[in-house]
Amino acid sequence: MQENEQKLQETEGGTEHNVDTTKTPLEESPISEPNTSEAAVQENIESPITATEDNSEEKTGEDSPKSEESDRVIEEIEESNAEDAEDVDNQKRHHIPMLDYHAMSLENLVGELQRLVKNEKVQAISKHVSSIKYEFDQKFQEFLEHKKEEFIASGGNEIDFRYNSVSKRQFNEVFSEFREKRDQYYKQLEQNLKSNLQKRLEIIEQLKGLVNVDEDINTTYKNFKELQENWRNAGPVPRNSYNDVWRTYHHHMEIFYDFLHLNRELRDLDFKHNLEEKLKLVERAEALANEPDLGKAFRELQTLHKIWKEDIGPVAKEQREEVWGRFSNATKAMHQRRQEHYQEMEKVYEKNLEKKEEVITSILSIANNVTNNHRALQQQIKEVEVLRDTFFKAGKVPQKVNEQTWSAFKDAVRTFNRNKNSFYKNQKKEQLENLEKKKALLELALALKDSDDREMATPEMKRIQSEWKKIGHVPRRYSDKIWNEFKTACNHYFDQLHAEKNEAQKGEYENFEKKNACLERLKSFQLTGNTEKDLATLKKFMSEWKTLGRIPYNKRHINGKFNKIVDALLRKLGVSRQESELLKYGDKMQELAKSDSDIAIGNERIFIRRKIDESKAEIRQLENNLQFFSHASEDNPVVREVIKNIDKHKESLETWQAKLKKLNILKNNLNKEEEASAEEE
Repeated sequence: MQENEQKLQETEGGTEHNVDTTKTPLEESPISEPNTSEAAVQENIESPITATEDNSEEKTGEDSPKSEESDRVIEEIEESNAEDAEDVDNQKRHHIPMLDYHAMSLENLVGELQRLVKNEKVQAISKHVSSIKYEFDQKFQEFLEHKKEEFIASGGNEIDFRYNSVSKRQFNEVFSEFREKRDQYYKQLEQNLKSNLQKRLEIIEQLKGLVNVDEDINTTYKNFKELQENWRNAGPVPRNSYNDVWRTYHHHMEIFYDFLHLNRELRDLDFKHNLEEKLKLVERAEALANEPDLGKAFRELQTLHKIWKEDIGPVAKEQREEVWGRFSNATKAMHQRRQEHYQEMEKVYEKNLEKKEEVITSILSIANNVTNNHRALQQQIKEVEVLRDTFFKAGKVPQKVNEQTWSAFKDAVRTFNRNKNSFYKNQKKEQLENLEKKKALLELALALKDSDDREMATPEMKRIQSEWKKIGHVPRRYSDKIWNEFKTACNHYFDQLHAEKNEAQKGEYENFEKKNACLERLKSFQLTGNTEKDLATLKKFMSEWKTLGRIPYNKRHINGKFNKIVDALLRKLGVSRQESELLKYGDKMQELAKSDSDIAIGNERIFIRRKIDESKAEIRQLENNLQFFSHASEDNPVVREVIKNIDKHKESLETWQAKLKKLNILKNNLNKEEEASAEEE
């Protein structure tokens, strides 16, 4: 059995199926099937005497001018009817919808092929399978090229490229099943078609023998009718022989009717019946002009031509041209409708072409401006995928630009893929350099993780951690491993460091517990009404608080709680905020006096002077702002708020100035004590 496939001609580079505006019928042209040995019997068929669109009886109008389009559409109908006549199940192909395979993904194409092979007659889905296969092959080839470019970009050799696709394997399995079913079907059909063709050739020979026989005309006519009945029941013949066999049969049938002039009554009776039947077909064909479904109308017209050819004999010579003319004109009208339909479709295809050209332009724009950032490039990849889907869903384009459009699309996508792969290839080189840098830091971390020299090791470990963060990505296959090793080394060192600090912080936690007990006693303290006594008690609380020492950093909030309660109690005793601050500052003064450190006192003086300067600057700024409201009333909320802030900063300034004064007094007293001590010595 020869290969039963043919390449679809109406595709966009193999991916778009367009309707030819002059040749392609609305019905599908099947894959070319194996010849069923027509050649073996073809020589037994007489060359038809006529070459009309139908029976030889229509030859009367042979010399009438007919357009090429009319001839073509009738040829299409005859070819399609010949195909249907080979097997009645062929007609089912007209009712199986031809989906937009171009817009389907590889997986969906496999699913649709599986559905057709499982549920439909194998001889009815040849066109569908051919279209699906062509789309799948084109898309898979594009997909494979994309994977190959990625493989090469990642450092692989083209000769080593292999790719296993589940979709491809499934498709090949289903397509192989289709071919087996198809070959088996035509193998079984071949013998039947040969036999039927031989029967029909024998009937034609018998029909020839009826002419000029020496017997009663009624007996001859009866034999003629029997031959007609045998012809109707003879079964299908190979499609390539169909039209020739029928034309030869009708040619000799016409000769027999001419022979019947010896019995005009019998001949005219047949002519009358045939005319009535053909007029019915003509009326049905003319009525198809009002059928809104063009596909349905054309299929109906095909059926009418089949009945005209196979089921109805000739009419009287004087009526043949007229009745055929009406039937032919109805066919021409259908052809005109189809032409107009195709012209409208061409307009749609032109719009589709504009959409696809826009998509190609967009892809090229991205391809020529590939980013150098991984995250941004991932976004561009998504954009290109959306544009690819848009391209496939945009529909068919004019036949003349199919290949050009498809090639431009593939080139645009290929350009993007190459530029994308080039980026990742360069990125891989950079990642390998980053890997070497991180390996060096890892070695340093491993060398320091057990060091006892905390003053040297701690800042160095922090430095290499900071350096690690500045180094970019490394190849994914090394990323987790090297990070875990580095993290383990760093954690090992800092766990030891924290353990030592935790030991040192035990005393701070003890101080915290003491301060917490002091705070609880302060909370339960009640003023007695004796201001001096209560003030002395509060001073004791403050002094005790200062002596309790440092506490953990994350527990310092307790100082705020203590100061808040003290401030509230001092306000109840009538002590102003400034006095309260100076009172608490007295403890600070005592600490400075005990430390007997000029550096500590100097640092405190610098700190206070900075606060004084900040307060003065704030006051100046607020007073300048207040000038903008020189014409505003003091009742203005904004003015009131500014004045309030000025008063607040002035109060703060007085407090800091008072603290500075106390600090100066302390310094002078310490200096006098030093001088007195020196004189005594």
